[in-house]
Amino acid sequence: MKIAIFAYSRRGCSTARKVMSYFPEADFKAYTMERFAEEGFYPICHPAKPFYEKLFNRADALIFIGSCGIAVREISPHVRDKRTDPAVVCIDELGHFAIPLLSGHIGGANEMAIRIADRLKATPVITTATDINNRFSVDAWAARNNFVIDNIYLAKIISAAILERDIPLFCDFAIKTELPNGVVSGNSGELGICISYRQKAPFEQTLKLIPKILHVGIGCRKGASDYVIRDAIKTVLAQYEIDIKAVKCVASIDLKADEEGLLKYCKDNGLIPIFYSTAELQEVPGEFTTSEFVQSVAGVDNVCERAALIGADRLIVNKTTLNGVTVAVAAEKLEVSFG
Repeated sequence: MKIAIFAYSRRGCSTARKVMSYFPEADFKAYTMERFAEEGFYPICHPAKPFYEKLFNRADALIFIGSCGIAVREISPHVRDKRTDPAVVCIDELGHFAIPLLSGHIGGANEMAIRIADRLKATPVITTATDINNRFSVDAWAARNNFVIDNIYLAKIISAAILERDIPLFCDFAIKTELPNGVVSGNSGELGICISYRQKAPFEQTLKLIPKILHVGIGCRKGASDYVIRDAIKTVLAQYEIDIKAVKCVASIDLKADEEGLLKYCKDNGLIPIFYSTAELQEVPGEFTTSEFVQSVAGVDNVCERAALIGADRLIVNKTTLNGVTVAVAAEKLEVSFG
């Protein structure tokens, strides 16, 4: 996690050092006014707008040790979209209050402010309606659990409605905890939430929360183009009503690690390519769709199914061949918790 922290006084620098110690896992860059320069702090550059813009676009979170007015003035020209804006937290220089200003749910600013306040013995100032009313916050939960929110506009409608009434939720996975306040089990109605990697919509207006738990295993002939691979994967996913947003990675044998078409497909679609050795694929337990030709070339009887299963729980799509590309899909085990 990349965090930029700004202090505007000597006391603020002291508070900033405390805050940085609370996030040992984070990659911090600390900044202060040139006249307060001290070891470990970079100068706040001028003009201010491009300086803050660069950090706003690169950091996962911005922490301001100073007044809310300073923070608001510096971030306001750069605010664009709650799905991509960084978390922004403001803390007074004495460490009395921690205030999430932006991206409280999806960006995690609320949780960050609470964590900081707990360590500073400060007061977290949380103002988001679902939190203060103890109702389920769909966007915060999705972000915390790495689920894709399919429709951010509909998420806003859900968040508003859940303050007035309970919203039905349909889930394809085992739920290991009680449902949170504001949500009831259901599979029909005007408005609801669906947790699934399938392309399904049980409600008239369905907000889909999509877990990124699918591994797509790929085998392909040498020189296969990115669009041939794209069409094969797209066709297979559509045939089995699988949402591509649920795909976590694309896996194959290391013989394909330099296939330009496969690498380009992954890059263009923001997917992680993973390559396994013949020995690793041979060790995968189970029954597979075997091929003597693949065995003779790769030294293993099946690439796509075996590759998909590494790190996953079960195959949900067996080997399917389209235009010289073989596709298989496996799912990681998932149990849903609202704790």
